[in-house]
Amino acid sequence: MANTQDQDQALNKIIDEMVNVVSNSKQEIFNLSENARKEQEALTEEVKDIKQQVDEMITDNDRLEHKLKLARQRLSDVSKNFSQYSEKQVQEAYNNTYELHTKLTVQRQQEEGLIKRRDELEQRIRGLEESIQRTENLMSKINVMLNYLTEDFQEVNEAVTQANAKYNFGLKIIDAQEEERRKLSREIHDGPAQMLANVMIRSDIVTKTIRERGINEATKEIKDVKELVRNALYEVRKIIYDLRPMALDDLGLVPTLRKYLVTVEDYHEIKVDFKAKESDKRYNSKFEAAVFRLVQESVQNAIKHAETSLIEVKFEETRNQVNIQVIDHGKGFDVETEQDSSFGLTGMRERVEMLDGEIELKSKKGEGTKVMMKLPDKGENQG
Repeated sequence: MANTQDQDQALNKIIDEMVNVVSNSKQEIFNLSENARKEQEALTEEVKDIKQQVDEMITDNDRLEHKLKLARQRLSDVSKNFSQYSEKQVQEAYNNTYELHTKLTVQRQQEEGLIKRRDELEQRIRGLEESIQRTENLMSKINVMLNYLTEDFQEVNEAVTQANAKYNFGLKIIDAQEEERRKLSREIHDGPAQMLANVMIRSDIVTKTIRERGINEATKEIKDVKELVRNALYEVRKIIYDLRPMALDDLGLVPTLRKYLVTVEDYHEIKVDFKAKESDKRYNSKFEAAVFRLVQESVQNAIKHAETSLIEVKFEETRNQVNIQVIDHGKGFDVETEQDSSFGLTGMRERVEMLDGEIELKSKKGEGTKVMMKLPDKGENQG
């Protein structure tokens, strides 16, 4: 049994070495092919440029030849009627003819040089094309060889890979769950739990105040306790919303947003103007949750940083897209210097990209901030 295992291991080692050798050869051939292809593309561009230069030079030479013909006629006329022209006119006629002849001779030589270079490059391109074809044929044969070598072990490799992937994915899920639990625990401990503990203490104070200072003083304490309970209730609702707004499943996206923004308006004593057509349209549940989070993050950013008394939220449904605008009229900020360092804005941008959408941020100091999002509806609607 041990001998069989050793043989199997030896065979696997030999096959692995063969696969490595063939794979390395394949990579080298691929590199050669790519280099040849890049050189071919560069030479093709050079030939294209040379052809353009040749065409321009032929046109220019034709023009020069015509000018030279006229200059020669002029020189001939001056030579026949020498006495009718001044020495300067004779010299100009001669110099003009000579310069045109010299320039035409030089440009014709350049034209011949360009044509020769073009022919050489075209020949080189044909050679490269043959080399590329040969490397592609060789690559096909190597692929067949690799498939042959690995075919019997493919199912085993896939099984091992899937097992490892499932294991790693399971660890990531556990880590994410534990992190969410830690976050939820901290939020409850630092928020509602502390507030409720304070309520218990203040309720004892209310009882003591009734006995010692009368009902009027106790009423003031009760108001403070009521405010603490109100804040604790808001924090609990906020945690629930952070986990998942239950109204999304029951009411849909637009009613849930409206309900959430009313709660924000009441608690923060800030005007939130929500503009959206009443709609019972349902989207994919993940899409609805993502859109809700984006609006929530935008509104919370405005509350925390904008120092504004009005927030406008505009929600528009089209046939295959959802358009959202969150506008405040607060202090604004420098988009170029601050948006990359903001964790909240980075998270929003990543969430929009996951939805294949677009997000644009406009803000100036003293002029408020506008967040604009365009999110495609993939059509996976739910009833």
